[in-house]
Amino acid sequence: MPKIISDTVIDVRGLACPRPLLKTKQLLSEMDPGQVLHVIANDVTTRSTIRAYLGHSGDKLIKIDEDGAELHHFIKKK
Repeated sequence: MPKIISDTVIDVRGLACPRPLLKTKQLLSEMDPGQVLHVIANDVTTRSTIRAYLGHSGDKLIKIDEDGAELHHFIKKK
């Protein structure tokens, strides 16, 4: 898979559930359709909470990369 280019990056490392999801939702609401958000987190619950939210919002999870204790979510705004 080619390298994913993101339009915006949000770093929510150190924040516990539900704050990473709330910050992700807020930023996605401000983005234009087709833009890509890169969320950097270290709370493992983001793997399921962000995915569940995207199931309702219609935004698309492109990929989740794991780098040690960090999760890198790439989300395309619908």
